Amino acid sequence: METLSSDQAMMELAGFLVDNRQCDERTIERARRLAAETGQRLDNVLIQLGLLTERGLAESFAALLHLPIAGPSRYPAGEPLLSDCLPPRFLRQARALPVDVTDDVLVLATADPIDPFTPAAIAAATGRRVALEVAVPIELDAALDRLYPNQDGDGHADAAASAPLEDDTERLKDLASEAPVIRLVNQIITRAVETNASDIHVEPFEDRLRVRYRYDGVLHEADTPPRRLAAAITSRIKIMARLDIAERRLPQDGRIRLAVRGQEIDFRVSTVPSLHGETVVLRILDRTAVAFDYAKLGLPAQVIRQFQAALGLPNGIVLVTGPTGSGKTTTLYTGLLALNSIERKIVTVEDPIEYRLHGITQMQVHEQIGLTFAEFLSAIVRQDPDVIMVGEIRNRETAEVAAQAALLGRLVLSTLHTNSAAAAVTRLRDMGLEDYLLSAVLRGVLAQRLVRRLCPACRRAAPAPDELIRRFDLPSPGGAEVLMLHHPVGCDECRHTGYRGRFAIAEYLALNAEIERLIFARADHGSIERAAIAAGMIPLLQCGLDAVLAGETTIEEVVRSVRAEN
Repeated sequence: METLSSDQAMMELAGFLVDNRQCDERTIERARRLAAETGQRLDNVLIQLGLLTERGLAESFAALLHLPIAGPSRYPAGEPLLSDCLPPRFLRQARALPVDVTDDVLVLATADPIDPFTPAAIAAATGRRVALEVAVPIELDAALDRLYPNQDGDGHADAAASAPLEDDTERLKDLASEAPVIRLVNQIITRAVETNASDIHVEPFEDRLRVRYRYDGVLHEADTPPRRLAAAITSRIKIMARLDIAERRLPQDGRIRLAVRGQEIDFRVSTVPSLHGETVVLRILDRTAVAFDYAKLGLPAQVIRQFQAALGLPNGIVLVTGPTGSGKTTTLYTGLLALNSIERKIVTVEDPIEYRLHGITQMQVHEQIGLTFAEFLSAIVRQDPDVIMVGEIRNRETAEVAAQAALLGRLVLSTLHTNSAAAAVTRLRDMGLEDYLLSAVLRGVLAQRLVRRLCPACRRAAPAPDELIRRFDLPSPGGAEVLMLHHPVGCDECRHTGYRGRFAIAEYLALNAEIERLIFARADHGSIERAAIAAGMIPLLQCGLDAVLAGETTIEEVVRSVRAEN
């Protein structure tokens, strides 16, 4: 390992960041001036300004010092190493943790690899040579809290944690405001943001408190906090969301805005009473992590062209359908941002408002006081908008007002919960919308699902079984060639799931004379779907199979998402 002084390390770090285009020279100079004014190190200033993530800093130090990075699996799974001679207080202050030990060598994961004191002190205390690995701070903190759950910064049992929880609002408020609980909640939130989770689930059970993060639509369990802190953690989150911590019998909804690693992030908070306490879910609304771009969403090129053509029409209704969590709102937001201009007035009615869109008037439904989708829509029409987005058409009243707005010359975008594009027609019919009105205002329906993308770093190709080829009518290469399909393996880059990220598969139903005739004849969705396929629509399952053949995902993932029975 190369030994650098602090000043020399900061100079080399600045040069490395500029050379690798993580920061420009003006940004580095600005951070240097602030570091000189505050007496802080350059790397700490870059983190505080949100110009560099902790993971990015760890990777930069590893490259500069030619050291490996300690991944999450590197930390001890059971008892801490050498706990008899390395006290928790020292390790927390030094931001370091032993991850491997032999008779001669101790491997130390440290968040500050240029600090010469910590490895020297640990070498003297243990009588072993110290080899360094660079730790990502959030992963190091999680390991310290897991291995030393009852120790605070002074190495003593946490008084707040060991005190019995009283069913008292003031006591809960005091407990939720104490440093260990605040630190623990901040760590849970920060780790979720750093690892690109979409949701945080905090669930109390009789014998434990479970924390899970949702990645790419699938839940994964995180380190478990002590069960006795369940009420304090819930109260802390409710205080942050400005909810009533005394009300534990009714569901509550709130919102948190936090600066995480220098980036403003919104969290939508939902609490629901359960058998062993309140279950809390935080939806992470990170605008920087969401791509409002058709290509990045993964929508097929044909679907994008048809959807954009529908959005270019002066009036009518355009729908996006699919189950909860299928990316409908993101697709609509992408369409709205493409339409957004000085010449157009765009208004949205949402429940809740997911992301704030610059230049677009967004309105929040409040059904408790009578501000429903239908009520808002009736009022909005008098505001002379060009484009209206309705978060969801849930009932006949909303459907009728949306249809009337379209007849009055507005373009209306909305969502429906249906399994296919053709089923949107029968769903609106079941709500009570007349067939003549449907054919007059409906311009197109996009149905979509999100499927997990195979990790490009570890996916593996294997011959497709004959039974699979027959079942899904996959094209056979013919001759001596064998159809190869990719499968998940798992590596550090994908958290050993085999998948990294998601993309959309979709079908688009565009109305034509034959489909309008079928609507008037009150045909079922199967007949409408067959007519759409005959006119060129690529159905959801086929779109997914095309992605499988391209090596983007797996048949299992497509079937799980589309729920096909064939």
